[in-house]
Amino acid sequence: MRHAETVLLKGGVELLVRNAVASDARALRDIMQRTHAETDYLLSYPDEQGSDDEQEARSLAETERSDNEVELVAVLDGRIVGSAGIAAVGGRRKVVHRARFGISILKEHWGMGIGRVLMGSCIDCARRAGYTQLELEVVADNERAVSLYRRAGFEEYGRNPRGYRSAAAGYQELVHMRLEL
Repeated sequence: MRHAETVLLKGGVELLVRNAVASDARALRDIMQRTHAETDYLLSYPDEQGSDDEQEARSLAETERSDNEVELVAVLDGRIVGSAGIAAVGGRRKVVHRARFGISILKEHWGMGIGRVLMGSCIDCARRAGYTQLELEVVADNERAVSLYRRAGFEEYGRNPRGYRSAAAGYQELVHMRLEL
């Protein structure tokens, strides 16, 4: 699925949101390492990346050719500062209407509106792909993210009180949210 747009953020800063491509593999892996080290709210730790640059490049190329999945990057001044994507929950007919959403942004760029733009782009892509439900999980203590998702129309449909087990914080409650498209 193809997507590209340029958006003006607060203060007139220009943000490019585009498909991640194979040549972004190294930069994306670096961003994932950094974002996963900067917060305890993401699914994995930096040392849990399962792919090398070549595998990541193949995966990005495959996703770029997909009609129903997308990986987007946020680019400021020619540098990738975040990513977001949608992925099918599954291929079976009973779940083909559902997609998962995920996002991560370098901490130094939090509060600029990048998350809102990336989320909006992913919602647009999910609609174009024909999904009728977009889903996510968020750590309950991540109030900024929960607020962002609620403002976009996501609704809570359940909680898992021991969804994550953080090395630093112990068990973390996960909020399950969904958006009807």
